[in-house]
Amino acid sequence: MDIRSDVLRKLKTRREGHSLEQAFYIDPDHYRLDLETIWYRDWLFIGHDCEIPKAGNYFTVQVGDYPVVVTRDRSGTVRALHNSCRHRGSRVCTQHKGTSAKLVCPYHQWTYELDGSLLFARHMAEDFDKAQHGLKPIHCETVGGYIFICLAEEAPDFSAFRSLVEPYLARHRLGETKVAFESTIVEKGNWKLVWENNRECYHCAANHPELCRTYPEAPSATGVQGAKDDPVIAAHWEKCEAAGLASEFRMSPTGQFRAARMPLIQDAESYTMSGAPAVQRPLSSDVLESGIGTLLLFHYPTTWNHVLADHAITFRVLPLGPELTQVTTKWLVAKNAVEGVDYRLDELTHVWTETNDQDRRIVEENAFGIRSPAYQPGPYSVEDEGGVMQFVEWYTNFMIDRLGDKKPMSRVA
Repeated sequence: MDIRSDVLRKLKTRREGHSLEQAFYIDPDHYRLDLETIWYRDWLFIGHDCEIPKAGNYFTVQVGDYPVVVTRDRSGTVRALHNSCRHRGSRVCTQHKGTSAKLVCPYHQWTYELDGSLLFARHMAEDFDKAQHGLKPIHCETVGGYIFICLAEEAPDFSAFRSLVEPYLARHRLGETKVAFESTIVEKGNWKLVWENNRECYHCAANHPELCRTYPEAPSATGVQGAKDDPVIAAHWEKCEAAGLASEFRMSPTGQFRAARMPLIQDAESYTMSGAPAVQRPLSSDVLESGIGTLLLFHYPTTWNHVLADHAITFRVLPLGPELTQVTTKWLVAKNAVEGVDYRLDELTHVWTETNDQDRRIVEENAFGIRSPAYQPGPYSVEDEGGVMQFVEWYTNFMIDRLGDKKPMSRVA
């Protein structure tokens, strides 16, 4: 049986309410199919447009086998390009980020414009057509300060995601912020384990003392499990909506992306040990209200986010191997906020730096146990792990659909 048929069979016969079979978390062939079916065909969060505010700014990223460079061209357009020279394939941009008037391959100095068009190639034949040898473009969209790319030849529709998230993000004006700090960790576990761990707080009380000072452990805080019936959340939505802040839970029909604004506990304003704001200057001059909690934004398979009144924390998930996942966290503050005056970096980053490291250890222990020949899929807690069940349901139905069968996605909330 070929791998596609094998995976399709396993997913169609999966026991609902249980974790996936072992191979989905450790097998190289299953991992490769994930790349080809999801990561190389769908929209992926890749960075923020505030990271490349001027023409010539760029950053690079690796998605599976694909090196990518994201630039801002002379017209101000954000573009994504395959970071592979059209001469003999070398990476053109080798640094994580930088600024350059032109994109020059270091191997033989083929020189490209910021939009990817080829400007110069030495000693080529007279009939060489530069117009046919520009850097290959990648589908690229921006929304609310976020940059998404799609590596497929034909990209899925982006408008549904744009329509859902724009009302939530608009007043936060993340395109006018800056990255105060960036952290990248590598977790020794499959990308789906990283997401499953993120989608529940069943583990929070015993593992996240810093986060639990401000973030509620209640299952309803995930948005997908009873949020609309929680009186505290309902009152929070009503208050924020009355102030003109989109807040109520919304999820795409497929379950792939969603947004909701959730209250923090004990009148906390931000993710700090005291609950006080980490940044004295508001993230956006359009959001000056207090007690707005955190805007939770999710888009499988690459990003979850917390947007508060004083700063935003964004997370990017990228698979590095069957049992290796890169998680990049960025702390965004107002572009005119001054470190040491408006915020202290240690206070701004402490809660999520600790939480990320704790989650890394959790995922790695989870992965370690799953490798055991004795492992078999276990039952999720219906009361506490609705978010995990929703993620696994999305993954299952998404893969079944892409592998040739169709099954409607049920709404969890």
